[in-house]
Amino acid sequence: MGPGDLHKALAPLARPTAPGLLIGHETFDDAGIFLLADDIALVQTVDFFAPIVDDPFVFGQIAAANALSDVYAMGGTPLTALCIAGFPLGKLPIEILSEILRGAQDKVHEAGASIVGGHTVLDDEVKFGLAVTGRVHPGAILANTNAAPGMQIVLTKPIGTGIMTTAAKRNAVDSSQLQPVIDAMRSLNDVAARAALLTGVRCATDVTGFGLLGHAVHIARASNVTLRISRSRVPLFRGTREALEAGMQPAGVERNARYLQPDVDWGDATEHDRNLLVDPQTSGGLLVAVPSDRLDDYLSRVPGATLIGEAVARESSAIVVVA
Repeated sequence: MGPGDLHKALAPLARPTAPGLLIGHETFDDAGIFLLADDIALVQTVDFFAPIVDDPFVFGQIAAANALSDVYAMGGTPLTALCIAGFPLGKLPIEILSEILRGAQDKVHEAGASIVGGHTVLDDEVKFGLAVTGRVHPGAILANTNAAPGMQIVLTKPIGTGIMTTAAKRNAVDSSQLQPVIDAMRSLNDVAARAALLTGVRCATDVTGFGLLGHAVHIARASNVTLRISRSRVPLFRGTREALEAGMQPAGVERNARYLQPDVDWGDATEHDRNLLVDPQTSGGLLVAVPSDRLDDYLSRVPGATLIGEAVARESSAIVVVA
């Protein structure tokens, strides 16, 4: 489902009004947040998808890291997780599901959290993910609404996972190019989130299925700013542009591009430039709005973090792509 479809599905719903609800679905933040006491709030999220790699253990790791990322993107600490699985019992050996669960458990334990249960249904296709609960201090939430003009926009992982995993499915990429993509997808965003809190950052989102600009536009809308993104600064996994030029384009690229069409001034970006910036990601990095006077501190704490743009006063377009 693309972001435009999700907007349409949510449009008829009444705005949540529960007294303790700090963040609901209306700002397209990465998780909901519910206040429990003056100094603690719950962070809740869920995510699941079909395999994007062949190894079931690695798929479990990636799916878990992807779901946990929503908690980190809100400034939270994961506490517990519930597994959600669809599995074609009788078509595939049950050992495959065991390996997926083992991979997920490995990553959840790395995050310092616990898997406490879950639910499995019969399905024609394998699907797996987690519902995660975390905690956050109400005064240290990373939210889409907290960007302001003058803040610097930082991306903490390269993009290109959608294109590169599509190429892998078509046997069009070698293992030396694919391995860094897999390693990044199963890497937690804990360091990037912790650095945000330590440096006083209060705005972040994670980059997943809506692509880099799809998630950037949620910050721009919620904060009423324009994000100016330098396409030449956006880090790509090695081989991503070549794979795209060879036709390795995921279906989600077109859906994301349609959704963003009213909100993006593309400047002189080529079609390939555009497709790279809307490539649907899995377990991508954090997109962080950092106050200028804290930029060097943040970058020094997060290996691989890259400055890719800045927030400015709201212009006619929510996103402006520059060279």
